[in-house]
Amino acid sequence: MSAWPATIGESFRSFFDAVDQFFSNLAAVHWGQLLVAFCLFTIYLSFRARASFHILRAAYPSERFRFRDIWGAYFAGYGFNSVIPARGGDVVRLFLTRTSVPHASYPAVAASFVVEVIFDAVIGGLVLVFAFTQGVFPKPPDFADLNAFDLSYFAQHPLFTLFLITFIAVAVLVAFALLSVRAKAFWARVKQGFTILRDRRRYLREVFAVQLGGWVFRFSAFWFLLDAFRVGGSVKNVLLVLGVNAVSAAVPFTPQGAGVQQALLVKVFAGTASTATVAAYSVGQQMAIGALTFGIGFAALITIFKVRSFKEVIRRGREDRAAEDVGRSPAEAPG
Repeated sequence: MSAWPATIGESFRSFFDAVDQFFSNLAAVHWGQLLVAFCLFTIYLSFRARASFHILRAAYPSERFRFRDIWGAYFAGYGFNSVIPARGGDVVRLFLTRTSVPHASYPAVAASFVVEVIFDAVIGGLVLVFAFTQGVFPKPPDFADLNAFDLSYFAQHPLFTLFLITFIAVAVLVAFALLSVRAKAFWARVKQGFTILRDRRRYLREVFAVQLGGWVFRFSAFWFLLDAFRVGGSVKNVLLVLGVNAVSAAVPFTPQGAGVQQALLVKVFAGTASTATVAAYSVGQQMAIGALTFGIGFAALITIFKVRSFKEVIRRGREDRAAEDVGRSPAEAPG
């Protein structure tokens, strides 16, 4: 316990040193390449939103809804996740998507989000296999030596990590058992969100293939980001960055895995560029993507959904959820 303050302090100190390096090297940024990266990343997220639209269209074939609304909800959620920890933007996206699809339910919409993760798990696994075979990516036991509190703490305390994973797994199983008995209607809605998986060809064509196309744009975006911050774009470097992103996504206690990404990138690119350059890139690309997606997401809130703040979205979401619960029959109530 006594090591906590020192570990947290070192993590914050390392992160803010990287922020300082970013502003010190701001004049060295290639702004044209950064702009290209912005365009490519926007296209990537639009592909992801299109895949989400296809999943929802399979779940609600008789309902009419616009891709523009699903696109706006996706960007609003992603933008919120860029500045708020613990994936709070997913709640924003859930509400906006639910209200965009007539007669949709929260369980079905949430289940549709899970469908998207299948592609991420497949591609993320392949990327991590590549990263761990390059000799520069730290092995999981070495995460304890990184200056990132959340990642280091879990690596330094394997028993606690195992307990936490077990606790979460047991909690999920208990929740499943309770809900399966007390809310059959709930599970019917959840299954509705997985409808597209029953047609393997349609899933591969309208979801997996679309996400793969988007991934190509994501790959290209990070290539240009590496060039923009003078680290150097290459197939190997981009795949290493994507491997870092996969690890940081597993510990979403900070926006975009800030701290975890910075510590891993400095380690991974130690022999590729100077520490100052890598530190500037690690923070710069996070700030750039965060500003881009938050800006587009906030614009979508105002122009598409006619709301003025993320706080208002959360308030409306709670009101909508309460109204939905009141409108259910006793047999449908979740507990």
